[in-house]
Amino acid sequence: MKKAIVTGANGFVGSALVKELLKHDMQVICLDRAGCSGNIPQDERVTFIEHDLAATAELESVLAPFDADIMYHFAWAGSAGPQRADTELQLKNAQWTIDCLRLAKKVGCKRFVCAGSIMEHETISAAYAQGNKPGMAYVYGSGKLVAHTMAMSVAADIGIELVWAKITNAYGAGELSPRFINTTIRKILADEPLQFTAATQNYDFVYIDDVARAFYLIGKNGKPFSHYLIGSSNASPLKQFILQIKESIGQDKEFIFGDVPFTGINMPLEDFDCTKTFEDTGFKAEISFVEGIRLTTQWIKEHDAK
Repeated sequence: MKKAIVTGANGFVGSALVKELLKHDMQVICLDRAGCSGNIPQDERVTFIEHDLAATAELESVLAPFDADIMYHFAWAGSAGPQRADTELQLKNAQWTIDCLRLAKKVGCKRFVCAGSIMEHETISAAYAQGNKPGMAYVYGSGKLVAHTMAMSVAADIGIELVWAKITNAYGAGELSPRFINTTIRKILADEPLQFTAATQNYDFVYIDDVARAFYLIGKNGKPFSHYLIGSSNASPLKQFILQIKESIGQDKEFIFGDVPFTGINMPLEDFDCTKTFEDTGFKAEISFVEGIRLTTQWIKEHDAK
């Protein structure tokens, strides 16, 4: 790989991948919304191009001259917060993924790597469990699942290698979303109440630098029409992760378990197995959860101080 197109390049995961690609001396064409380039490194090997997901087809003539080898797709509206439950938006995201896939083929990319989610598995379990009433968070998971299944068929039809990378739960320096790790650390720092579910459900978290390295290796070594899980290989009940956070940065805080109802599905630990990812791509997470929490907390303090 010498040249890569990255959609959603200014986002949490996208910008981390751009930095990783530059470590390997690759040229990177970064696509994101107008004015959204503050997280993208200033480097002569980086080109920023404004990208509206709804107007993806208009970029063909702009991108074709770059002769890129691969496209990484991260752009996804409503990936966090209330918009995760917006059915219309999540269905549009699935179609926009297909639009980007077709664009990649038209501009000469041999391979398309898309960011999926472990919620695809959880969504299937939640939707097909008899008598279960899935929460609205599964609307986002459904969008990812639709995008995945449609992309497999379309990629086979148009002749481009599709590789699907499913993230467990990325966290770390640079994240501003209201997701679990970021929110919990901020509550500890602000001395706010810390209430959780019983936290018996299985979970996994992987630090952002490891996530970026995983995407590079999956793009380079992943097998066509395969899907790979990006995780720490240390999945466990959520309570164990929470207690590690308490031990690291909240020893003097009261953590209350069981006050928040849990309406999701508890996935078996084998669903977090990253063996195939390691065997095919060589990726294995290197940053421990404790170290990741330290780095994330340090970044939050520095960022908020500014």
